[in-house]
Amino acid sequence: MLSERQQEIIKSLVKEYIKTAEPISSKFLFEKHDFGLCPSSIRIELQYLINEGYLEQPHTSAGRIPTDKAYRFFVDHLKTENEEKTQNILQKRLDKHTDTLRTASLLAKELSDLSSSFIALNLGGIIIKEGFDEIINKPEFKDKDFITSFSEMIENLEDNMQKINKGTGVKIYIGGENINPRWKNISIICSDCNLDSKKATISMLGPKRMDYQKNINLINSLNKILEDLYD
Repeated sequence: MLSERQQEIIKSLVKEYIKTAEPISSKFLFEKHDFGLCPSSIRIELQYLINEGYLEQPHTSAGRIPTDKAYRFFVDHLKTENEEKTQNILQKRLDKHTDTLRTASLLAKELSDLSSSFIALNLGGIIIKEGFDEIINKPEFKDKDFITSFSEMIENLEDNMQKINKGTGVKIYIGGENINPRWKNISIICSDCNLDSKKATISMLGPKRMDYQKNINLINSLNKILEDLYD
């Protein structure tokens, strides 16, 4: 059982790693967050979280990075934020265009811009892809293994998304939770939606270090708009 302080350390470390893409040290956490602990006490807590599988230390002298278990904890404990601003941004795309395919294309582009992720929108067998130029600038694309696994994922995108996007609601697959073990460095957020009575599937792909708070809010905002518009 994690203490409240340990939970806050996990959340803070995940947030900082998402921002920096660099291992997080006890000194860094001490200087940026008030846990009521000195750096040496924070190191003890970090070692406990390593032993429990929430963190890993790439090198002996390096800071710590979150594991899939930490990301899952972080996602499962996210609090819903005010999505009104996001909804207004997306609503403008739907207000200006009545053609369904055109609307889908603009929504995919807007989602990729806002999330800095790769977006695949499947509308009746037509797959709209956006955001590759955005995502290749991520630090993870310096890793050959990541490039290989990501390229494999999008090479057979339609089949892969059909396998993943089963059930209802927003689905989130983090690293090793994916159906293919070679996608262990990728996270996917996907959801079914309706565009003018046509079923669509939206998938958001990126490194495990994606901004889950923002991206989940984006998907929830889009679903809310579409429900109100086409209900």
